[in-house]
Amino acid sequence: MLSAQPSNRLQSATADSSALALWQMMEQSGLRALALGGRQLLPVVQGGMGVGVSAHRLAGTVASMGAMGTIASVDLRHHHPDLAECTRQLPMGPESKETIDAANLEALRREIAQAKAIAAGRGLIAVNVMKALNAYAASVRTALEAGADAVVVGAGLPLDLPDLARDFPAAGLVPILSDARGVQLIVRKWERKQRMPAAIVIEHPAHAGGHLGATRLGDVHDGRFEFDVVLPAVQDFLRGAGLERTVPVIAAGGIRSFEDIRRMQSLGAAAVQMGTAFAVTEEGDAHRVFKEVLAGARSEDIVEFQSVAGLPARAVRTAWMQGYLKVESTLKAAAHAKARCAKKFDCLVQCGLRDGLADWGQFCIDNQLVAALRGDLKKGLFFRGAGSLPFGDAIRPVRDLFERLLTPASGTAAA
Repeated sequence: MLSAQPSNRLQSATADSSALALWQMMEQSGLRALALGGRQLLPVVQGGMGVGVSAHRLAGTVASMGAMGTIASVDLRHHHPDLAECTRQLPMGPESKETIDAANLEALRREIAQAKAIAAGRGLIAVNVMKALNAYAASVRTALEAGADAVVVGAGLPLDLPDLARDFPAAGLVPILSDARGVQLIVRKWERKQRMPAAIVIEHPAHAGGHLGATRLGDVHDGRFEFDVVLPAVQDFLRGAGLERTVPVIAAGGIRSFEDIRRMQSLGAAAVQMGTAFAVTEEGDAHRVFKEVLAGARSEDIVEFQSVAGLPARAVRTAWMQGYLKVESTLKAAAHAKARCAKKFDCLVQCGLRDGLADWGQFCIDNQLVAALRGDLKKGLFFRGAGSLPFGDAIRPVRDLFERLLTPASGTAAA
C-alpha cells in the first residue's frame, strides 16, 4: 500500500490535533458527547443544505474535527464540471430527466468519497435527502451504497426509510421532525420494520432556515414547537418505549452559542444541529458572495414565505425574493397545472408551479437555489435561519466555529 504524500500526512496530523483539542474543550466545558453510529462525537451536527451548499468540503472538514458532517443530496452535479456540461443543453423529454438524475447520483457518489477522504476516519459523514424529492428513494440507496454513515431525511415523514435501508443494517437512519407526535408515529411504524432511528432531529420551525417543519405558514410560530415543550415530551415518549439511552435527540434551529447547547442538553437533547453558521464558514461549498449574503443579513432582511414544495420556508429578502413577493398573489391566482415541468429536472414529487397548486409557491426552486450557489444576487434564493450568527457577518474557519461553540462565554468551565 502506498504511503500518503507529505502534504496529505501533514493535513491529517493537523486535523488529528484539531480534533483532540476540540474534544478537550468539550470535556472541560461540561458538555456531553454525542453517542452515534458507535462513536463518541462532538455534540454539534452540521445540517444538510442544498443546492450544493453543504457538499464534500464542508461535510468532510466537520467530520475531520470529530463531529457529524452532512452532504445535501439534491442537484450536486453543479459541483462537477463534466457532469454539469453533459446536462447543460438537453432537449425536453423524459430522457433528459433520466440523464440529469443519473448525473446527480454520480455526483453524490463522488461527494461522499471526497468527504470521507477529508475526514480520514474521524467523525461521521451523513447525507441529507428530502422526502419531497422525486429522486428520494434513489438518493437514499445511492448514499448507502457509496458508504455514507447515516441518512438524514426531512421535508416529509420517511415511513419507508427502513425498507430502503434494509440491506444496510449498520447505517444510521435519522428523521427530522418538529413535535412529539411525529416522533411517536415514526417509532411505531419503524418498530414494525424492526429498525429504530439512530437519532432524531427536532427542528424548531420558528428558527431554522430553508424548508420548515410546519404544515402552514401561520403555524411556524405556534407555541407547541417550543423546545421547552417538545424536548421533554419526546424524552418522556422515548423513556416509555425503552429508547431513551439508544436514540439520541438533536435540537435544531436558533442555536448559536455554548449557552444554547448547554440549555438544549439540560432539556434532554444529546446534541444540536446548525446550518447557517456552517454555511458561512470558509470551508462552506457555496460561492463567497453566498456566504456574505447570509452573514450580512439582519432580522429585517429575513422573510418567511410558502415554498413551491408546499412547506413554509425562511430566506433572505434579496432582490429576487422581494420581486417574487410583490407578484406572489397574482401568480397564485393564475396557478394552473402544466403538462410537464418546463425545467427538465422535475425535482419534486409535488410542485406548486408545475401542478398548479395555488396555495404553494409559484417559482422553480432548483433554478433559484442553483443561482444562489453561484452567488447570483439577482436570481438567487438564499435560505437562512433566523437570528444572529456566532461571528456576526464574519466568515471564519470551521475550527473557529467549533471553538466558539464549545467554550463558555465567561471562558470558565461550566458547572
